[in-house]
Amino acid sequence: MFEGFYFEFPKAALLLLLFLGCAKLCPLRPTTLYFPHLSQFAQASVPAQYWLRLLKWSGIVLLVLTLMSPVRDEQITLDPTEGYDIALVLDLSQSMAAPGFDPANPSANRFDTVRAIVRDFIAQRGNDNLAMVVFGAYSFVASPLTYDKQILGRILDQLYIGMAGKHTALYEGVAQGVGLMQGSKAASRIAIVLTDGHNTPGGRISLDVAVDLAKKEGIKLYPIGIGAPGEYNGEVLMQMAKETGGEAFAAQSAAQLRQIYETIDALEKSKIERESLEYLKYYYMYPLFGAFFALLGYVYLRSKKGW
Repeated sequence: MFEGFYFEFPKAALLLLLFLGCAKLCPLRPTTLYFPHLSQFAQASVPAQYWLRLLKWSGIVLLVLTLMSPVRDEQITLDPTEGYDIALVLDLSQSMAAPGFDPANPSANRFDTVRAIVRDFIAQRGNDNLAMVVFGAYSFVASPLTYDKQILGRILDQLYIGMAGKHTALYEGVAQGVGLMQGSKAASRIAIVLTDGHNTPGGRISLDVAVDLAKKEGIKLYPIGIGAPGEYNGEVLMQMAKETGGEAFAAQSAAQLRQIYETIDALEKSKIERESLEYLKYYYMYPLFGAFFALLGYVYLRSKKGW
């Protein structure tokens, strides 16, 4: 309750000694009165004198506390306001239904395994703005850039194989992922592209157009090919990475894919430190108001007839 509470000028408490010394050495000389039935008068004045002394010394003590300047030091931690923009570009073509990618769970298809690994990756990127693009015969935005990892996780759970068609519009997916981050002022922007197949010919976007768009925007591509080496075009993935400053990866098992996402997480870790500030909250106004009303009451009662 009193953590961080202290007085800025604790030596001001010595003023109390001045008031106590003055009260002892310089007492107020009351006016001499001649009054009949003096004993009854003295008995009636006892409570009056008690309240007057209480109000006077309460006012003095509160004024000294005001001069001591009570404050509380509160630590404020500012959350990071800058991070990375990351587009997760995921293959949902029919080939992702192939089982056996995870030896620990042979019946699970490739996308179910990918989904679990991507969910863990999302949870680790607490300071970043993430988006999600999926592609099959065509591509679409599953989620725009968002800091809400819970919403992104729910969207990931709702994805299923074939919802974008059976084929593999890889270049369109890359271009759409890059397009989501156009105009962003993030510290770094990357697109992690996962696929297990070759780009289907006849698409609206060529490889050169997708790569040039990423280069123009300064977005690094991290393509990942999963499955056997011949199932995807490794040369294309290498070209994407080389021309944009990223890195290409290959995974033949769930363990390798998990290691790849951990590697990317380390390579593109947000170097953002939380900023801590000290905030001084002053409380001098409370004893000041208390002193004002105590002394006001003292003056009022002292001037009142019979006190």
